[in-house]
Amino acid sequence: MKKTWSDQRKPSLEGLHVLVDDNPIWPCTLAEQARAACAGGAAVVQLRTKHTTDKETLKMALNIRQWTRDTGISFIINDRFDLALACEADGVHLGQTDLPPASIPSHLRNQLQVGRSTHTIDQARIALEEGVDYVAFGPVFSTESKDSSYLQRGLPLLEEIVQLSGIKPVVAIGGITLKNLNEILSTGARGAAVISAMTQAASPQQAVQDLSAVFQSHLG
Repeated sequence: MKKTWSDQRKPSLEGLHVLVDDNPIWPCTLAEQARAACAGGAAVVQLRTKHTTDKETLKMALNIRQWTRDTGISFIINDRFDLALACEADGVHLGQTDLPPASIPSHLRNQLQVGRSTHTIDQARIALEEGVDYVAFGPVFSTESKDSSYLQRGLPLLEEIVQLSGIKPVVAIGGITLKNLNEILSTGARGAAVISAMTQAASPQQAVQDLSAVFQSHLG
């Protein structure tokens, strides 16, 4: 019988979330991104695929699941709880246009941690009412890695979301780099998600190591 989070330690949601993304603009492949995230000591690897078939996504997800298990890293899949369950990921990350957390059958819900992308106070409040395990909020800073109809939210609003969320972790997203990560963590956010800060670095693995070191100094 598959264990659920009620009878084993829940995987960590705090720390550096590295989004591995199949957008062809990135100079490194999905596999190279995922391996760099694991080798660099990310806390969470989050798989986002918009240009890949379900069959190809599942194949890559199974590989990443093995790599993250080998390195003790949490693994989350964007948008699709069915694929997350199929590869035994630790969680699923849902956007505002995805199916809501309540769409996950109740007998399967305790097999997945659930995160929700939010961009406003009202969206964050609704996400918390939905019983999510963490709230992602942004874009905190301007970003070109993802099309968004929302302007940058800024640090004061991020801090409001942190206070609203209470004990639930808040993961900041959007335009996060090594230069501004300390500002992000000063708001009380316990996670931050990056793409371009890794994929556009001369050494993606070293970029992950440097970003993770900032978290270690803050979170211990």
